Amino acid sequence: MATTTLAQPREGRMAGRAFAYWLANYRRVWRGSIISGFLGPLFFLLAMGFGLGTLVDGGGLGAPGYVEFIAPGILAAQAMQTAVGESTFPVMGALKWQRQYHAMLAAPLGIADLVLGHVAFVAMRIAITSVAFALVAVALGAITSWWVVGAVFAAILTGLAFTTPVFAFAARQDNDSGFNVLFRFIIMPMFLFSGTFFPVEQLPAGLEAVAMATPLWHGVELCRSLVMGTATVAGSLGHVAYLLLWVVGGLWLALASFRKRLVT
Repeated sequence: MATTTLAQPREGRMAGRAFAYWLANYRRVWRGSIISGFLGPLFFLLAMGFGLGTLVDGGGLGAPGYVEFIAPGILAAQAMQTAVGESTFPVMGALKWQRQYHAMLAAPLGIADLVLGHVAFVAMRIAITSVAFALVAVALGAITSWWVVGAVFAAILTGLAFTTPVFAFAARQDNDSGFNVLFRFIIMPMFLFSGTFFPVEQLPAGLEAVAMATPLWHGVELCRSLVMGTATVAGSLGHVAYLLLWVVGGLWLALASFRKRLVT
């Protein structure tokens, strides 16, 4: 007698269910993310742009002023910080402590579903913080161009360029000591020396080349060129292509890392 079996959905088609879980969880804890996701970048803008900026402008920086220079840089940098924050301890917790990923695999979800769903949630978090910061920057006069809309999308892409590689990294960690190395020796130096607060051309030649190889530099340059009206088609497409390379490459590594951790 012939038997029939129910067709299982292909991996990736149920990512929305994983996203719905993280969204429901976020609705209960969103208040705790206000300081790190919004007030932190705002304080940087006020202190560095309107505080230190008065000294820099007085020293002859010229137009545009320093606050207009660093605002799009902070937009990109805070997208990176949001992405890394959402892709480290939450991922390890879902693997090792709360084990949400294991529960999802017990349901009809595959590795691609839970990875894509969680990455989509992180993209939403990046979008929220980017839009909020952009609105405040516009209200304070730090950003005056309508191209800020494009800069927000550039910031989201910048955040995703960090999200997927850090997902892959987090999935391979047995404890949080690796995160200390990531934050102290990669993220913080990148935040300081990838063009957020000053042009990387002021660095020594070797360090300038390193800075220009980072995804944050490409994100900063893309956001800044858009809002300051210096963007070119070729330059913008080059930045976008480089950031997409990190997104796609990181996603491939993340899927491999999750399969190794949860299946084999």
